[in-house]
Amino acid sequence: MPTRPPAPFDDDPALTTVFDGVRPTVRHLRKSKLVVTTGPDAGKELEIGKPRVSGGRSIINDLVLSDKAVSGAHFEVAAAEDGGYHLRDLGSTNGVYVGDLRIQDVHLKPGTVFRIGHSDIRFQRTDEIVEITLSKRDSFEQVIGSSVAMREIFATLEKVAPSELTVLVTGETGTGKEMIARGIHQTSPRAHKPFVVLDCGAIPKDLIESTLFGHEKGSFTGAVGQHHGCFEQAHGGTIFLDEIGELDINLQPKLLRVLENREVKRVGGDRTIKIDVRVVAATNRDLRQMVNQGTFREDLYFRLSVIHVELPPLRERRDDVPALAETFLREIGGRRGLTMSFAPDAVAALTAHNWPGNVRELKNVVERAASLADGPSVRRADLFFNRDSGAPMRAAAAAAAGGDGGVMMPPMAPGLDFKEAKQRVVDAFEVAYLKALLERHEGNITRSAQEAGLTRYHLRELLKRHGLTNVRDD
Repeated sequence: MPTRPPAPFDDDPALTTVFDGVRPTVRHLRKSKLVVTTGPDAGKELEIGKPRVSGGRSIINDLVLSDKAVSGAHFEVAAAEDGGYHLRDLGSTNGVYVGDLRIQDVHLKPGTVFRIGHSDIRFQRTDEIVEITLSKRDSFEQVIGSSVAMREIFATLEKVAPSELTVLVTGETGTGKEMIARGIHQTSPRAHKPFVVLDCGAIPKDLIESTLFGHEKGSFTGAVGQHHGCFEQAHGGTIFLDEIGELDINLQPKLLRVLENREVKRVGGDRTIKIDVRVVAATNRDLRQMVNQGTFREDLYFRLSVIHVELPPLRERRDDVPALAETFLREIGGRRGLTMSFAPDAVAALTAHNWPGNVRELKNVVERAASLADGPSVRRADLFFNRDSGAPMRAAAAAAAGGDGGVMMPPMAPGLDFKEAKQRVVDAFEVAYLKALLERHEGNITRSAQEAGLTRYHLRELLKRHGLTNVRDD
């Protein structure tokens, strides 16, 4: 069976794909090794036997270091689609250096030495090969994908779903995280039991504990009766904790205890209630960076990410776009009693689009096009793409910077759901607020933190996240 040739610049690729005709059948990963050559952990080694590993002081990493100048989650080494390994900084405090250069993302060659904190680490290749299985199917329940990336995920899910393992699903908004969670439930022994969804970002902070764990009558104002929380409701089945990155830091220890002990105590109650649930969590946030920032507990992350599934954005699997679009169009036509199809120019336009809203945006575009089409064939002229998905962010930023105390509702970009639109508005507000704050205090971190009511560390992390670096400490 032939293999696809590696990228031209890399004569020793990390990943190669084996084909049977035109269909990929398996992937080969060339093993590598990270060797700590200097520092407190000199001599420690990590064999890279999977496409992505991380290093840092936290137990959530594959390479755990004791160097106090190293961040909780400091760096990542990943086999990239261009054929090589890449080294990436995970938002560390002290940075990642190759020679005298501080890097964010760099291609690794065998023998490259990089520095984190007081430790030097050498990247080495080995001659061993790991075989990565691809699913023989192009779908997992309702999730569709014939691309190599998706079939690799399907192969993992086919093994994991029948088990009791906790799964963390990550990926951009609109990539299908909830559909993956439903698929895990539907292909598990719990399929005929409850599947309970809780959006951790949509529940007010003062109600989230009651929503999760339940409450007793009279336990707080408005508690007019006993309430069974989501964990009790999911007993025997699966609970899906969506947007887990939004969970308040003060509630995270209580969730951790539930995951460890499999029992809950209702708000206002003194009795522990045993529960039998499978947990699947999801987020579009980078929880490793949140661990670094102190906004997400590392022990909770460790408990949730027993199996970690990262969904690629649609722009990185364009080969799946035609099949997804055809599926959505077939569903729409079926509801109307029509047989609909795409003209070739429409398929080309759909495949070329960047899809910032991912699969959810694609579905919205197809539904809108089916309504605009004059007949059963959808043409390029029937497609409406949002070419300015940053408009809501800029509008919100302008409103925040205006300082008139009013609230401006920015225009909503097609293809964005509520959570994504809200996050863009929040990000825009933070950027505008921080810029104005720094300008008032001429970049002074101490005075800015005092006015904002933040610690200097928290303020620095916010500034780092938004790329605002013109600051000083005096």
